[in-house]
Amino acid sequence: MRGAVRALIPAAVAALALAGCSSSSGGGNGADPGKNGDSAPSKAAGSATGNAAAAKGVTLGGAGSPCELPVTFDLAADWKPQAVTVEPGSDLAALGEQGPVTMVCEVDAKPAGNIGYLRVWQGKASGDTPRAVLEAFVKADPNAGEATYTEAEAGPLPAAEVGYTVSGELLDEPKTEHAFAVTTPEGPVVVHLGGLDSQEHQEMLPAYELAKKTLKLG
Repeated sequence: MRGAVRALIPAAVAALALAGCSSSSGGGNGADPGKNGDSAPSKAAGSATGNAAAAKGVTLGGAGSPCELPVTFDLAADWKPQAVTVEPGSDLAALGEQGPVTMVCEVDAKPAGNIGYLRVWQGKASGDTPRAVLEAFVKADPNAGEATYTEAEAGPLPAAEVGYTVSGELLDEPKTEHAFAVTTPEGPVVVHLGGLDSQEHQEMLPAYELAKKTLKLG
């Protein structure tokens, strides 16, 4: 069954193309994020640790990189980045805007053997904390639940992190996703990891952890 889904995924991605890139795979729920925001992590939400470290590839975010960002971080080997441009008012604009942030870059895991993306979202400068930004990001998607928020560090920067599940009509069962947020002088940045299912997500966690560990202001 999983092999059949792998065969169908390029068509699904193409159908959701957003300026040459697919839409985000996850976000939040319509309930108050604080309702379960500090509860113990659920088994479904899982942990973003425990996997072997990812081999380092290119550094993303600096001048001349495929996505110029307010931060830089290392990508896992063979992951391929592409800038995303969201046209305001376009038919697919809603797919590239989530809460206070807009998708600006996505990094494809398929060349490394997985089905999923590491996506970067950026917002306008504000006084919001990383936790507030992340809660708004999660709350903006009605398909997410079981959100567990923690204080974290992304490189030397204070960050907030969330593990949660996403449900949908096309999913056999809820799947796990993770995201972390930092604030910069140019606005907040959210780095989000989805995946085809929870197994793919688990296999891609080392790439997410590498991004979080190596992140710094650009």
